[in-house]
Amino acid sequence: MAADIVNLRQFRKAKARSERESVAEQNRISHGRTKAEKSLTKTLNDKAARLHELGRIEKPDQD
Repeated sequence: MAADIVNLRQFRKAKARSERESVAEQNRISHGRTKAEKSLTKTLNDKAARLHELGRIEKPDQD
């Protein structure tokens, strides 16, 4: 029944390293886009908003 000996200092460092890596991955996804990708996304969003507005039905004023 011998248990494996674990160095807690190394364990804490490895845990902190993996947490930093996960944060870095999230930042790469959210901030690591090229200017072309950003402009393409903006253009597609603008087009979708325009198409949405074109489908709007105006209600006549009830006076």
